[in-house]
Amino acid sequence: MRPPLARDMFDELCPSGLLPLRFADKWAPLVLTCLTDGPRRFSELRVPLHRVTPRTLTRTLRALQRDGLITRAECPGRTPHVEYALTPLGRSLLEPLAAVCAWTREHWEELLRAREEHIAASPA
Repeated sequence: MRPPLARDMFDELCPSGLLPLRFADKWAPLVLTCLTDGPRRFSELRVPLHRVTPRTLTRTLRALQRDGLITRAECPGRTPHVEYALTPLGRSLLEPLAAVCAWTREHWEELLRAREEHIAASPA
């Protein structure tokens, strides 16, 4: 018989609460990838991320900024605008993110098959 799980397994000091990339947040890794080559304006991010609503993109950017992964800089001038850029901490996530992407490419067929089997087995 297996031992029971500890009640304080994920206590308040558990580092899982600090995990900056929530695996359920499909937009955060995509935003980080968009910022790989340098700062981008909100409108530039909207081009490859056209499926995300502006509100959701704003929330994602704020969360990434809160976690110290990106910066938000107001750029004055003739046409004032805002630019987002990776911080050193955010840049350090690019390698693990690439590893997750590689794993996904390697297991793509298995993942799709599992989802299809789950949908087929679920009651309508």
